[in-house]
Amino acid sequence: MPRRPIAVLAVALAAAAISAPAWGRAAATETSSNWSGYVVTAAKSFSAVSATWVVPRATCTAGNTASVATWVGLGGDSEGSGSLEQIGSELDCSASGKATYSLWYELVPAASVPIRLAVAPGNRVSASVRVAGTKVILRIANLTRGTSFARTLTTAAPDTSSAEWIVEAPSACDARGFCRTVSLASFGKVAFTNASATGGGHAGTISDSAWTAAAVELVSGGGGPSFGPPGFGDPGFDDASPTSSAGAVPSALTAHGTAFTVAWRQSVAVESAV
Repeated sequence: MPRRPIAVLAVALAAAAISAPAWGRAAATETSSNWSGYVVTAAKSFSAVSATWVVPRATCTAGNTASVATWVGLGGDSEGSGSLEQIGSELDCSASGKATYSLWYELVPAASVPIRLAVAPGNRVSASVRVAGTKVILRIANLTRGTSFARTLTTAAPDTSSAEWIVEAPSACDARGFCRTVSLASFGKVAFTNASATGGGHAGTISDSAWTAAAVELVSGGGGPSFGPPGFGDPGFDDASPTSSAGAVPSALTAHGTAFTVAWRQSVAVESAV
């Protein structure tokens, strides 16, 4: 399923739903209509991001199609970005109520590419993205099954302005480039561990003082920059609203900033201004 990021939009919250991270300073809280997790930004560009997670089990219901993707990536966070380098896992619920699980990578604005490695709920997956100039090195391993995938690709203009650890409601796009965010599948929880990034030649965890971390909630009506059909705003994207009100919320980071959990929520929405 093609994946089109709607990057996060900062929202001033009087009372943040996420507690202050354990390293002692509060991360900014942002909302998105399709992302949940953590994003880091810095004055210098990033060259690598990695993490490990356990593939969640879907709760699928007949008559309701839904999906959720878990990934690490570089770029795609800023409103003007047209690129994103990412790799991860996905679960999809069909209209018949069947769940399917897969691995994939994507160099936006190109479509996602399936990875031919078997994966199942409960499998432990480790993934990384590295960028050197115009080269993108993608790696993912199913640690439970002992299988792995690696590929080096070239892209004209990779975005290295941010690093992300994300659970996402993916987007489906038609042949004309019109996209919509699909319903978020009920996934329970996803726990990220061993999270790290490299920026400006410096390697650190999400909470490293060399960059700024933001916790991201996936909420109904969370918004984001305009990703529209070709010829409208940024080519190839739109800011269509999610087709369900389900959301996802990240926990505080662990003491060293290497781990956190994203939890599915039945209903998470931004309150309308009175």
